[in-house]
Amino acid sequence: MTRALFIVDVQNDFTEGGALGVSGGDAVAAAITRHLRAHADDYALIVASRDWHHADHDNGGHFADGEPDFVDTWPVHCVADTPGAEYDPELDTQAITHHVKKGQGIPAYSLFEGTTDAGESVAELLTAHGVVDVDVVGLATDYCVRASALDALAHGRRVRVLTDLVAGVAPATSEAALAELAHAGAELATAEAR
Repeated sequence: MTRALFIVDVQNDFTEGGALGVSGGDAVAAAITRHLRAHADDYALIVASRDWHHADHDNGGHFADGEPDFVDTWPVHCVADTPGAEYDPELDTQAITHHVKKGQGIPAYSLFEGTTDAGESVAELLTAHGVVDVDVVGLATDYCVRASALDALAHGRRVRVLTDLVAGVAPATSEAALAELAHAGAELATAEAR
């Protein structure tokens, strides 16, 4: 097996009721759980990322001082060791092989910007396990899913975005992100059709 699954930021603050909740986030979490139950054995690695921001800190300007612009500055979200930073309860994490935390004091969108608690980077994990192909799922299509998939392509991996296992902030920006990913060389597929 040379395929990995990236589960991007399926956290309480990015699903319904969270600080930056995405419509359909809970449904995506549940759908990823179903996918894992059916296909976990298809993957050499299953890597899940979480934003893990510092409390009482602007995290390199990521947290807005005043009104957020929702481009570079954001409301406080996914503060380390708070309920908002935890995985959505609809996501069954048992099959996840590696947990990655990103944005620890700095802005971070891509899963590649995080590390495991042991200090391993995602690039190191892929190389160590001989991973060539990557499936990407999670939240949000137009931000962290986009950034993670683009970085996987930049690291020379073949990337497939499972479009029925992602949800975005807004339809227009999500469609634009998927079009950009396809243009960059990612395959757009569905979990059911894979």
